[in-house]
Amino acid sequence: MRRHSGPNVGASLLANTRMNRSRPPRLRPAIALALWTLLSACTHPPAPLTHDAYIWQRQWTPSLRESVASSSDLVRDWRVLVAQADNDGGFHVFTPDRAALAATGRPVVFVVRIDGRLSRFDEASLVSRVVTLVRETTATAAGVEIDYDCPTARLPAYASFLRHLKGELGGVPLSITALPTWIGSPDLDTVLAVPDESVLQVHAVQAPQAGLFDPDVAIGWIADFARHTHKPFRVALPTYGSRVSWNADGTLLAVESEQGARAAGAVASELYASPVAVRGVVDRLARGRPAGLVGVAWFRLPTPEDTRAWSLATWRGVVTGKLDAPALRATLRPGTGDAAADVLIDNPGGIDAVAPVAVRLPHGCDVADGVDGYVVRRTDDGLELVSRQARPLPAHVQRPIGWARCPAGSPVTLSIRAEGAPLS
Repeated sequence: MRRHSGPNVGASLLANTRMNRSRPPRLRPAIALALWTLLSACTHPPAPLTHDAYIWQRQWTPSLRESVASSSDLVRDWRVLVAQADNDGGFHVFTPDRAALAATGRPVVFVVRIDGRLSRFDEASLVSRVVTLVRETTATAAGVEIDYDCPTARLPAYASFLRHLKGELGGVPLSITALPTWIGSPDLDTVLAVPDESVLQVHAVQAPQAGLFDPDVAIGWIADFARHTHKPFRVALPTYGSRVSWNADGTLLAVESEQGARAAGAVASELYASPVAVRGVVDRLARGRPAGLVGVAWFRLPTPEDTRAWSLATWRGVVTGKLDAPALRATLRPGTGDAAADVLIDNPGGIDAVAPVAVRLPHGCDVADGVDGYVVRRTDDGLELVSRQARPLPAHVQRPIGWARCPAGSPVTLSIRAEGAPLS
Protein backbone atom coordinates (compact mmCIF):
# COMPACT_ATOMS: atom_id res chain seq x y z
CA MET A 1 0.00 0.00 0.00
CA ARG A 2 1.05 3.57 -0.56
CA ARG A 3 2.36 5.27 2.55
CA HIS A 4 1.58 8.92 3.27
CA SER A 5 4.55 10.65 4.81
CA GLY A 6 2.61 13.47 6.45
CA PRO A 7 4.20 16.68 5.04
CA ASN A 8 1.88 18.87 7.17
CA VAL A 9 3.59 17.64 10.33
CA GLY A 10 7.01 18.59 8.97
CA ALA A 11 5.76 22.04 7.96
CA SER A 12 4.35 22.56 11.46
CA LEU A 13 7.67 21.74 13.07
CA LEU A 14 9.49 24.17 10.79
CA ALA A 15 6.99 26.91 11.58
CA ASN A 16 7.33 26.35 15.31
CA THR A 17 11.11 26.49 14.98
CA ARG A 18 10.92 29.94 13.38
CA MET A 19 8.41 31.23 15.96
CA ASN A 20 10.49 30.14 18.93
CA ARG A 21 13.95 31.45 18.06
CA SER A 22 13.95 33.24 21.40
CA ARG A 23 13.85 29.92 23.27
CA PRO A 24 16.92 29.03 25.30
CA PRO A 25 19.61 27.36 23.15
CA ARG A 26 19.26 24.08 25.09
CA LEU A 27 15.91 23.40 23.34
CA ARG A 28 17.23 23.73 19.80
CA PRO A 29 19.02 20.34 19.66
CA ALA A 30 15.82 18.61 20.73
CA ILE A 31 13.85 20.34 17.97
CA ALA A 32 16.54 19.51 15.41
CA LEU A 33 16.54 15.87 16.50
CA ALA A 34 12.75 15.65 16.20
CA LEU A 35 12.85 17.15 12.73
CA TRP A 36 15.68 14.85 11.63
CA THR A 37 13.77 11.81 12.92
CA LEU A 38 10.66 12.85 11.02
CA LEU A 39 12.52 13.42 7.77
CA SER A 40 14.39 10.12 8.14
CA ALA A 41 11.09 8.27 8.54
CA CYS A 42 9.73 9.95 5.42
CA THR A 43 12.71 8.86 3.33
CA HIS A 44 13.14 5.34 4.74
CA PRO A 45 13.96 2.99 1.85
CA PRO A 46 11.33 0.40 0.96
CA ALA A 47 11.80 -3.22 1.93
CA PRO A 48 13.67 -5.34 -0.65
CA LEU A 49 11.62 -7.01 -3.35
CA THR A 50 10.47 -10.46 -2.26
CA HIS A 51 10.45 -13.54 -4.48
CA ASP A 52 7.60 -16.01 -4.97
CA ALA A 53 7.73 -19.05 -7.25
CA TYR A 54 4.98 -20.75 -9.23
CA ILE A 55 4.83 -24.53 -9.09
CA TRP A 56 2.96 -25.41 -12.27
CA GLN A 57 3.74 -29.10 -12.51
CA ARG A 58 0.74 -31.42 -12.25
CA GLN A 59 2.87 -34.41 -11.26
CA TRP A 60 5.05 -34.26 -8.16
CA THR A 61 8.24 -36.09 -9.13
CA PRO A 62 11.33 -36.62 -6.96
CA SER A 63 13.17 -33.88 -8.88
CA LEU A 64 10.33 -31.41 -8.25
CA ARG A 65 10.41 -32.21 -4.53
CA GLU A 66 14.18 -31.69 -4.55
CA SER A 67 13.82 -28.29 -6.28
CA VAL A 68 11.21 -27.23 -3.73
CA ALA A 69 13.34 -28.30 -0.78
CA SER A 70 16.49 -26.60 -2.08
CA SER A 71 14.79 -23.31 -2.99
CA SER A 72 12.93 -22.43 0.19
CA ASP A 73 15.72 -20.07 1.25
CA LEU A 74 14.87 -17.79 -1.69
CA VAL A 75 11.09 -18.00 -1.67
CA ARG A 76 8.57 -15.97 0.31
CA ASP A 77 5.43 -17.81 -0.92
CA TRP A 78 4.80 -20.83 -3.13
CA ARG A 79 2.08 -20.26 -5.72
CA VAL A 80 0.88 -23.76 -6.50
CA LEU A 81 -1.46 -24.82 -9.29
CA VAL A 82 -4.26 -26.77 -7.59
CA ALA A 83 -7.07 -26.70 -10.17
CA GLN A 84 -7.92 -25.77 -13.74
CA ALA A 85 -11.21 -24.91 -15.46
CA ASP A 86 -11.03 -25.98 -19.10
CA ASN A 87 -12.64 -24.20 -22.04
CA ASP A 88 -15.33 -26.90 -22.22
CA GLY A 89 -16.36 -26.35 -18.60
CA GLY A 90 -14.44 -29.26 -17.08
CA PHE A 91 -12.86 -28.65 -13.68
CA HIS A 92 -9.71 -30.60 -12.81
CA VAL A 93 -8.22 -30.72 -9.31
CA PHE A 94 -4.53 -31.49 -8.81
CA THR A 95 -2.90 -32.90 -5.70
CA PRO A 96 0.33 -31.18 -4.67
CA ASP A 97 2.66 -32.82 -2.18
CA ARG A 98 1.51 -30.97 0.92
CA ALA A 99 4.15 -32.62 3.11
CA ALA A 100 6.95 -31.41 0.84
CA LEU A 101 5.51 -27.90 0.85
CA ALA A 102 4.97 -27.88 4.61
CA ALA A 103 8.56 -28.99 5.19
CA THR A 104 9.82 -25.76 3.62
CA GLY A 105 7.99 -23.63 6.17
CA ARG A 106 6.78 -21.27 3.44
CA PRO A 107 3.15 -20.16 2.95
CA VAL A 108 1.23 -21.67 0.02
CA VAL A 109 -1.08 -19.72 -2.28
CA PHE A 110 -3.58 -21.93 -4.13
CA VAL A 111 -3.72 -21.03 -7.83
CA VAL A 112 -6.81 -21.83 -9.89
CA ARG A 113 -6.29 -21.55 -13.62
CA ILE A 114 -9.31 -20.60 -15.79
CA ASP A 115 -8.90 -21.13 -19.53
CA GLY A 116 -9.20 -17.82 -21.36
CA ARG A 117 -11.19 -19.59 -24.10
CA LEU A 118 -13.89 -20.66 -21.65
CA SER A 119 -17.05 -20.72 -23.75
CA ARG A 120 -19.47 -20.07 -20.89
CA PHE A 121 -18.43 -18.27 -17.71
CA ASP A 122 -20.69 -19.80 -15.05
CA GLU A 123 -20.00 -17.49 -12.11
CA ALA A 124 -21.97 -19.39 -9.47
CA SER A 125 -20.49 -22.76 -10.42
CA LEU A 126 -16.91 -21.50 -10.49
CA VAL A 127 -17.24 -19.72 -7.16
CA SER A 128 -18.70 -22.84 -5.58
CA ARG A 129 -15.90 -25.05 -6.90
CA VAL A 130 -13.11 -22.75 -5.78
CA VAL A 131 -14.58 -22.25 -2.31
CA THR A 132 -15.19 -25.98 -1.89
CA LEU A 133 -11.60 -26.70 -2.89
CA VAL A 134 -10.25 -24.27 -0.30
CA ARG A 135 -12.52 -25.50 2.49
CA GLU A 136 -12.01 -29.22 1.90
CA THR A 137 -8.23 -29.18 1.74
CA THR A 138 -6.34 -30.30 4.82
CA ALA A 139 -3.74 -27.56 4.39
CA THR A 140 -4.37 -23.93 5.18
CA ALA A 141 -4.14 -21.66 2.17
CA ALA A 142 -2.21 -18.42 2.65
CA GLY A 143 -4.29 -17.10 -0.22
CA VAL A 144 -6.12 -17.93 -3.44
CA GLU A 145 -4.99 -16.69 -6.84
CA ILE A 146 -7.19 -16.72 -9.93
CA ASP A 147 -5.19 -17.03 -13.14
CA TYR A 148 -7.62 -16.10 -15.92
CA ASP A 149 -6.58 -14.63 -19.27
CA CYS A 150 -9.84 -12.75 -19.35
CA PRO A 151 -10.77 -11.14 -22.68
CA THR A 152 -10.84 -7.39 -22.16
CA ALA A 153 -14.50 -7.19 -23.17
CA ARG A 154 -15.40 -9.55 -20.29
CA LEU A 155 -13.71 -7.57 -17.52
CA PRO A 156 -17.02 -6.32 -16.03
CA ALA A 157 -18.23 -9.92 -15.67
CA TYR A 158 -14.85 -10.89 -14.23
CA ALA A 159 -15.10 -8.13 -11.61
CA SER A 160 -18.52 -9.47 -10.61
CA PHE A 161 -17.09 -12.99 -10.26
CA LEU A 162 -14.21 -11.72 -8.10
CA ARG A 163 -16.55 -9.80 -5.78
CA HIS A 164 -18.70 -12.91 -5.37
CA LEU A 165 -15.67 -15.12 -4.73
CA LYS A 166 -14.05 -12.73 -2.25
CA GLY A 167 -17.25 -12.61 -0.22
CA GLU A 168 -17.37 -16.41 -0.02
CA LEU A 169 -13.69 -16.82 0.86
CA GLY A 170 -14.09 -14.98 4.12
CA GLY A 171 -10.71 -13.95 5.44
CA VAL A 172 -8.62 -15.85 2.86
CA PRO A 173 -6.66 -13.26 0.82
CA LEU A 174 -7.49 -13.13 -2.90
CA SER A 175 -5.07 -12.30 -5.70
CA ILE A 176 -5.33 -12.37 -9.47
CA THR A 177 -3.05 -12.59 -12.47
CA ALA A 178 -3.37 -9.39 -14.50
CA LEU A 179 -2.53 -8.84 -18.17
CA PRO A 180 -0.98 -5.77 -19.82
CA THR A 181 -3.69 -5.96 -22.49
CA TRP A 182 -6.17 -4.79 -19.85
CA ILE A 183 -4.35 -1.53 -19.20
CA GLY A 184 -6.27 0.44 -21.82
CA SER A 185 -9.66 -0.72 -20.56
CA PRO A 186 -11.89 1.62 -18.52
CA ASP A 187 -12.91 -1.45 -16.50
CA LEU A 188 -9.41 -2.25 -15.23
CA ASP A 189 -9.64 -0.14 -12.08
CA THR A 190 -12.93 -1.83 -11.16
CA VAL A 191 -11.30 -5.26 -11.44
CA LEU A 192 -8.19 -4.28 -9.46
CA ALA A 193 -10.28 -2.82 -6.64
CA VAL A 194 -11.55 -6.29 -5.65
CA PRO A 195 -8.55 -8.56 -4.88
CA ASP A 196 -6.08 -7.93 -2.09
CA GLU A 197 -3.18 -7.97 -4.53
CA SER A 198 -2.38 -8.75 -8.15
CA VAL A 199 0.42 -10.29 -10.21
CA LEU A 200 1.17 -8.58 -13.52
CA GLN A 201 2.28 -11.05 -16.20
CA VAL A 202 4.82 -9.49 -18.57
CA HIS A 203 5.92 -12.61 -20.48
CA ALA A 204 4.21 -14.52 -23.32
CA VAL A 205 1.67 -11.72 -23.73
CA GLN A 206 2.37 -10.55 -27.28
CA ALA A 207 2.16 -12.56 -30.49
CA PRO A 208 4.96 -15.16 -30.81
CA GLN A 209 6.56 -13.09 -33.58
CA ALA A 210 7.28 -10.41 -30.96
CA GLY A 211 9.14 -12.84 -28.72
CA LEU A 212 8.62 -14.25 -25.27
CA PHE A 213 9.91 -11.35 -23.20
CA ASP A 214 11.02 -7.79 -24.03
CA PRO A 215 12.67 -6.00 -21.06
CA ASP A 216 11.89 -2.45 -22.21
CA VAL A 217 8.27 -3.26 -23.04
CA ALA A 218 7.90 -5.01 -19.67
CA ILE A 219 9.19 -1.97 -17.77
CA GLY A 220 6.68 0.22 -19.59
CA TRP A 221 3.80 -2.11 -18.75
CA ILE A 222 4.79 -2.18 -15.09
CA ALA A 223 4.89 1.61 -14.88
CA ASP A 224 1.48 1.91 -16.56
CA PHE A 225 -0.04 -0.76 -14.34
CA ALA A 226 1.22 0.92 -11.17
CA ARG A 227 -0.83 3.98 -12.03
CA HIS A 228 -4.03 1.92 -11.98
CA THR A 229 -3.72 -0.17 -8.84
CA HIS A 230 -3.88 1.04 -5.25
CA LYS A 231 -3.10 -2.40 -3.82
CA PRO A 232 0.23 -4.25 -3.53
CA PHE A 233 1.28 -6.00 -6.73
CA ARG A 234 3.99 -8.30 -8.01
CA VAL A 235 5.49 -8.89 -11.43
CA ALA A 236 5.56 -12.36 -12.99
CA LEU A 237 8.90 -12.91 -14.74
CA PRO A 238 9.83 -15.92 -16.90
CA THR A 239 12.34 -18.68 -16.25
CA TYR A 240 11.56 -20.68 -19.39
CA GLY A 241 11.67 -20.81 -23.17
CA SER A 242 9.20 -21.79 -25.87
CA ARG A 243 9.34 -23.45 -29.27
CA VAL A 244 7.03 -21.85 -31.81
CA SER A 245 6.02 -23.75 -34.95
CA TRP A 246 4.31 -22.38 -38.05
CA ASN A 247 2.61 -24.09 -40.95
CA ALA A 248 3.83 -23.66 -44.51
CA ASP A 249 1.22 -20.93 -45.10
CA GLY A 250 2.55 -18.88 -42.17
CA THR A 251 -0.23 -19.69 -39.72
CA LEU A 252 0.66 -20.57 -36.15
CA LEU A 253 0.75 -24.31 -35.49
CA ALA A 254 1.89 -24.65 -31.87
CA VAL A 255 3.61 -22.96 -28.94
CA GLU A 256 5.37 -25.47 -26.71
CA SER A 257 6.40 -24.06 -23.33
CA GLU A 258 5.91 -26.91 -20.88
CA GLN A 259 7.23 -29.95 -22.70
CA GLY A 260 10.09 -31.03 -24.89
CA ALA A 261 7.94 -32.55 -27.65
CA ARG A 262 8.22 -30.96 -31.07
CA ALA A 263 5.29 -30.20 -33.35
CA ALA A 264 5.99 -31.06 -36.98
CA GLY A 265 5.68 -27.57 -38.43
CA ALA A 266 7.29 -26.32 -41.62
CA VAL A 267 9.14 -23.57 -39.73
CA ALA A 268 10.02 -23.31 -36.05
CA SER A 269 12.00 -21.05 -33.77
CA GLU A 270 13.14 -21.12 -30.17
CA LEU A 271 12.13 -18.21 -27.94
CA TYR A 272 14.14 -17.77 -24.78
CA ALA A 273 14.12 -15.48 -21.77
CA SER A 274 17.77 -14.55 -21.29
CA PRO A 275 18.78 -14.81 -17.60
CA VAL A 276 20.98 -11.72 -17.93
CA ALA A 277 18.15 -9.70 -19.50
CA VAL A 278 15.64 -10.80 -16.87
CA ARG A 279 18.03 -9.95 -14.04
CA GLY A 280 18.46 -6.55 -15.67
CA VAL A 281 14.73 -5.93 -15.26
CA VAL A 282 14.90 -6.89 -11.57
CA ASP A 283 17.75 -4.42 -11.07
CA ARG A 284 15.87 -1.64 -12.86
CA LEU A 285 12.80 -2.25 -10.71
CA ALA A 286 14.88 -2.19 -7.53
CA ARG A 287 16.48 1.13 -8.51
CA GLY A 288 13.25 2.83 -9.56
CA ARG A 289 10.45 0.90 -7.94
CA PRO A 290 6.91 1.89 -8.98
CA ALA A 291 4.46 2.61 -6.18
CA GLY A 292 2.86 -0.57 -4.86
CA LEU A 293 5.39 -3.04 -6.31
CA VAL A 294 6.38 -5.48 -3.56
CA GLY A 295 8.01 -8.40 -5.32
CA VAL A 296 8.54 -10.83 -8.17
CA ALA A 297 6.65 -14.06 -8.86
CA TRP A 298 8.77 -16.42 -10.96
CA PHE A 299 7.14 -18.58 -13.58
CA ARG A 300 8.08 -21.29 -13.03
CA LEU A 301 10.20 -23.17 -10.48
CA PRO A 302 12.88 -24.99 -12.53
CA THR A 303 13.48 -28.72 -12.20
CA PRO A 304 16.01 -31.01 -13.93
CA GLU A 305 13.14 -32.61 -15.87
CA ASP A 306 11.85 -29.31 -17.23
CA THR A 307 13.79 -29.02 -20.47
CA ARG A 308 12.08 -25.75 -21.37
CA ALA A 309 13.10 -23.95 -18.16
CA TRP A 310 16.38 -22.56 -16.90
CA SER A 311 18.51 -24.75 -14.70
CA LEU A 312 17.90 -24.36 -10.98
CA ALA A 313 21.41 -22.93 -10.56
CA THR A 314 20.68 -20.29 -13.20
CA TRP A 315 17.45 -19.25 -11.50
CA ARG A 316 19.21 -18.96 -8.15
CA GLY A 317 21.86 -16.80 -9.77
CA VAL A 318 19.23 -14.50 -11.26
CA VAL A 319 17.32 -14.19 -7.97
CA THR A 320 20.44 -13.45 -5.92
CA GLY A 321 22.07 -11.29 -8.59
CA LYS A 322 25.16 -13.51 -8.66
CA LEU A 323 25.51 -14.17 -12.37
CA ASP A 324 28.57 -16.05 -13.57
CA ALA A 325 28.31 -15.33 -17.29
CA PRO A 326 31.64 -15.31 -19.17
CA ALA A 327 31.54 -15.14 -22.95
CA LEU A 328 30.66 -18.22 -24.96
CA ARG A 329 33.39 -19.90 -26.98
CA ALA A 330 33.34 -21.59 -30.38
CA THR A 331 36.07 -23.94 -31.53
CA LEU A 332 37.00 -26.16 -34.43
CA ARG A 333 38.00 -29.68 -33.41
CA PRO A 334 39.95 -31.30 -36.24
CA GLY A 335 38.88 -34.76 -37.29
CA THR A 336 41.18 -37.75 -37.53
CA GLY A 337 42.52 -38.60 -40.95
CA ASP A 338 40.20 -37.38 -43.70
CA ALA A 339 37.26 -36.83 -41.34
CA ALA A 340 35.65 -33.41 -41.17
CA ALA A 341 36.23 -31.15 -38.19
CA ASP A 342 33.53 -30.67 -35.56
CA VAL A 343 32.26 -27.17 -34.80
CA LEU A 344 31.64 -26.81 -31.05
CA ILE A 345 30.15 -24.12 -28.84
CA ASP A 346 31.04 -24.03 -25.16
CA ASN A 347 29.45 -22.26 -22.19
CA PRO A 348 32.08 -21.99 -19.42
CA GLY A 349 29.80 -19.95 -17.17
CA GLY A 350 27.56 -20.91 -14.29
CA ILE A 351 24.27 -19.86 -15.91
CA ASP A 352 22.43 -20.89 -19.05
CA ALA A 353 23.06 -18.77 -22.15
CA VAL A 354 21.43 -17.87 -25.44
CA ALA A 355 23.07 -19.81 -28.26
CA PRO A 356 25.15 -17.67 -30.67
CA VAL A 357 23.35 -16.20 -33.66
CA ALA A 358 26.19 -17.26 -35.94
CA VAL A 359 29.63 -18.85 -35.86
CA ARG A 360 32.06 -17.86 -38.64
CA LEU A 361 34.22 -20.59 -40.13
CA PRO A 362 37.86 -19.95 -41.12
CA HIS A 363 38.71 -18.88 -44.66
CA GLY A 364 39.27 -21.86 -46.88
CA CYS A 365 36.57 -24.06 -45.35
CA ASP A 366 34.71 -25.11 -48.49
CA VAL A 367 32.08 -27.56 -47.23
CA ALA A 368 30.09 -27.49 -43.99
CA ASP A 369 26.71 -28.23 -42.47
CA GLY A 370 24.90 -27.47 -39.25
CA VAL A 371 23.13 -29.65 -36.69
CA ASP A 372 20.96 -29.10 -33.61
CA GLY A 373 19.28 -25.92 -34.81
CA TYR A 374 22.08 -24.55 -37.01
CA VAL A 375 22.27 -24.31 -40.81
CA VAL A 376 25.16 -23.36 -43.08
CA ARG A 377 25.14 -20.05 -44.96
CA ARG A 378 27.59 -18.72 -47.53
CA THR A 379 28.58 -15.05 -47.26
CA ASP A 380 31.09 -12.83 -49.06
CA ASP A 381 33.57 -13.68 -46.30
CA GLY A 382 33.05 -17.42 -46.44
CA LEU A 383 30.86 -19.92 -44.60
CA GLU A 384 29.12 -19.53 -41.28
CA LEU A 385 26.74 -21.61 -39.18
CA VAL A 386 23.57 -19.67 -38.42
CA SER A 387 21.05 -20.37 -35.67
CA ARG A 388 17.56 -21.26 -36.85
CA GLN A 389 16.14 -23.32 -33.98
CA ALA A 390 19.11 -23.47 -31.64
CA ARG A 391 18.39 -24.38 -28.04
CA PRO A 392 19.86 -22.41 -25.13
CA LEU A 393 23.24 -23.64 -23.98
CA PRO A 394 23.20 -24.83 -20.34
CA ALA A 395 25.91 -23.87 -17.89
CA HIS A 396 29.22 -25.75 -18.20
CA VAL A 397 28.11 -27.55 -21.38
CA GLN A 398 29.89 -28.02 -24.70
CA ARG A 399 27.78 -28.94 -27.72
CA PRO A 400 28.46 -29.68 -31.41
CA ILE A 401 26.55 -27.45 -33.84
CA GLY A 402 27.96 -28.72 -37.14
CA TRP A 403 30.95 -29.89 -39.12
CA ALA A 404 33.30 -28.40 -41.70
CA ARG A 405 36.07 -29.40 -44.08
CA CYS A 406 38.88 -26.90 -43.68
CA PRO A 407 42.53 -26.67 -44.80
CA ALA A 408 45.20 -28.01 -42.49
CA GLY A 409 46.36 -25.39 -40.03
CA SER A 410 43.03 -23.53 -39.93
CA PRO A 411 42.45 -21.54 -36.71
CA VAL A 412 40.65 -23.57 -34.05
CA THR A 413 39.21 -20.55 -32.21
CA LEU A 414 36.21 -19.25 -34.12
CA SER A 415 34.45 -15.91 -34.22
CA ILE A 416 30.98 -15.69 -32.68
CA ARG A 417 28.38 -13.21 -33.83
CA ALA A 418 25.98 -12.59 -30.96
CA GLU A 419 24.48 -9.27 -32.09
CA GLY A 420 20.75 -9.59 -32.41
CA ALA A 421 20.62 -12.69 -30.23
CA PRO A 422 17.02 -13.02 -29.09
CA LEU A 423 16.43 -11.91 -25.52
CA SER A 424 13.17 -13.77 -25.68
